[in-house]
Amino acid sequence: MGSTNSTLSKIPNVEELMQETGFTPAHIVRLYDRFEALDKEKTGHLRPQDFGAINRLAMNPIGDRIIGAFFSPGQETVDFHSFVRILAHFRPADKKHPKDPSMPEPVNSRTSKLKFAFQLYDQDKDGKISRAELLQVLRSMLEMQVTEEQLESIADRTIQEADLDKDDAISFEEFRKSLEKVNIDHKMSIRFLR
Repeated sequence: MGSTNSTLSKIPNVEELMQETGFTPAHIVRLYDRFEALDKEKTGHLRPQDFGAINRLAMNPIGDRIIGAFFSPGQETVDFHSFVRILAHFRPADKKHPKDPSMPEPVNSRTSKLKFAFQLYDQDKDGKISRAELLQVLRSMLEMQVTEEQLESIADRTIQEADLDKDDAISFEEFRKSLEKVNIDHKMSIRFLR
């Protein structure tokens, strides 16, 4: 426990960070160790290329988009607090404690996870997933497994099924509605203590 307290004492505003993200002290220490391992140059910041050391991201067909989600437009580095805030989206939802209506929605709520996933598709940030954006993701994910014609058919069918207002794009509300029966918490959760 002394090691945990020693590490926690190095992190400014750690109590506030734990409150905001829901991570325990053990999680924060584990994430801090991971952050430091990725920060090869010991600058206290990570660049997109530093994430290349994470094998699962490097092998993920949309890994570049996931890495991009850590960085705001024009931002070239991410500090530890921002790193933790993004990873909090992938923390399993806490079903033991009821949501306090006076508190903001947790970053690991179903809606927050869906918003995070939505922005991986909505690359131009216009609030809609266009056919072209959907095709880009499908190409990345399916690569050589299907023909271009099959990809286009999948994209067209997906938009046709999800596009309730018939504007040839998928809004966040339509995205959310189309995933109502999907266990997003399970699909977008990572065990942080390994």
